[in-house]
Amino acid sequence: MASLKEVRNRIVSVGSTQQITKAMKMVAAAKLRRAQDNILRMRPYAQRLNSILTNLSSVSGEAGSNVYAQKRDVQRVLIIAVTSDRGLCGAFNSNVMKAVNNLINERYAAQGAAGNVEIMAIGKKGHEYFNKRSFPMAGDYTSVFGNLSFETVRIAAEQAMEGFRTGLYDQVDIIYNEFKNVATQIIRTEQFLPIQENPQEEAAANVALDYIFEPSKEEIIEQLIPKSLKIQVYKAVLESNASEHGARMTAMDKATDNAGELLKQLKLTYNRTRQAAITTEILEIVGGAEALAAGR
Repeated sequence: MASLKEVRNRIVSVGSTQQITKAMKMVAAAKLRRAQDNILRMRPYAQRLNSILTNLSSVSGEAGSNVYAQKRDVQRVLIIAVTSDRGLCGAFNSNVMKAVNNLINERYAAQGAAGNVEIMAIGKKGHEYFNKRSFPMAGDYTSVFGNLSFETVRIAAEQAMEGFRTGLYDQVDIIYNEFKNVATQIIRTEQFLPIQENPQEEAAANVALDYIFEPSKEEIIEQLIPKSLKIQVYKAVLESNASEHGARMTAMDKATDNAGELLKQLKLTYNRTRQAAITTEILEIVGGAEALAAGR
């Protein structure tokens, strides 16, 4: 049985940890509110932009001739994995890493065996994980979340787009955590390039009979497609950012509760150990008194 001093030290240590987890939960909650507001504002814009692009592509037929819509035999693949810079957020990062490994094993096994699968890790945790396992890495985007903005994410999106445009990659996929609520994050695996058309939106777009293009439809599509692609990556990063804070808030809440349960057990152990020590001392005193009385 542990001594009273050891149990007391553990109680102090667990109490300090509980205070830290409480503080981290509060910080995550404050950051989550801002991140949630950002993604809720971004979603309608991204969806509307993508809808406009799909409608124009379906009606004008220009998307098929665009370089970002060209379908090729998949020889080289780029996977954009969006993780976080910090841990202590439960299975948030490990779920992304597991999804990337599953995607490679199930869909790109031949390309992976040939070393033709590159990883663009947005976030420090993902970059460290895949770099340690000797995956070919595309760029270093470990500081994106330190100054999260469209400009910082745009650089990563442009590198992926340039790689596809020049033929360095035949397909680009993106894997990230989609924010649903504080306790739920959904792993999404989406094809980034080449551009996929939505059959439902295409059918709806074909209902329209007349469009007035100003400037020309070719110029609109040439400008709209790159912008839409960059917004798609930015949206994924914002989704991941909100999911990270939600996951960390949930993880710290559970850690705080677990610390509370552990404190109860430790205090019970402390009281039992203390009572046993007192009882032992009383027995020793009584035994000593009886021995003195018997010796008289």
